[in-house]
Amino acid sequence: MNTHFLDLQGHRGCRGLMPENSIPGFLYAIELGVTTLEMDVVISKDKKVVVSHDPFFSHEFCLNPDGSEIKEEEERNFTLFEMTYEEIKTFDCGSKIHPRFPKQRKMPVYKPLLEDVINAAEAHASSLGKSKLYYNIEIKSTIEGDNVYHPPYKEFTDLLMDVLQKKNILERTIVQSFDIRPLQYLHQTHPDMTLSFLVENTLVFKENLSILGFTPAIYSPEFILVDEALMTFAKEHNMKVIPWTVNEVAEMKKLIAMGVDGLISDYVDRYEEI
Repeated sequence: MNTHFLDLQGHRGCRGLMPENSIPGFLYAIELGVTTLEMDVVISKDKKVVVSHDPFFSHEFCLNPDGSEIKEEEERNFTLFEMTYEEIKTFDCGSKIHPRFPKQRKMPVYKPLLEDVINAAEAHASSLGKSKLYYNIEIKSTIEGDNVYHPPYKEFTDLLMDVLQKKNILERTIVQSFDIRPLQYLHQTHPDMTLSFLVENTLVFKENLSILGFTPAIYSPEFILVDEALMTFAKEHNMKVIPWTVNEVAEMKKLIAMGVDGLISDYVDRYEEI
């Protein structure tokens, strides 16, 4: 019997249930049975690879070191690329009630180093008897953000790759980005690396791949962009389709019926229902 492997990914750990991109969130996602931990990385002033979606401290869920609120109009003053990691660690990004994820368990957490996430995740997976844990890591770079929110894309990518090589998890890691530059750079410098092209625009997939310049291992669109034409093309070109961010069980089932290769969700506890 031919069984189709479905890669169940925890978006920023399990953002619907625990503080996003936090070590407790990643460990809980492992306990809930995800195959892959999805996360984002930025770079600190002292060139550390930090797990964070935003390049600054978001007013939505982060607090100042003294526990006071960060105002929305001030948040971009708190740029991680302008802070050392020791400074970054002093901000709490888990105690404040998240307006869009009210069911999140609340606890004080700081933005962790990628290296520390990998160490904790590997140890936890091993303690639970899980043989192989996978990682899907997004490079949060933009042309406008170069030298403002992050170093130039080649340096950014090299810093990430240094950590992945040091931790010996290259074969279990996907590198994803909306920015075509790090993907093109990795395609040239690390041709064996599994790459995923993140997409949220309304261009048809063939146009997006033409802009990228090669066929990646994974095409990762916003889930509403998945259609039969994409699935047919992907199958013909040996390209996997893993959409984001799929939070409703009905949508999960619909996408699985269409033949997607994985799902990325904030609510990894809902995978049980499928």
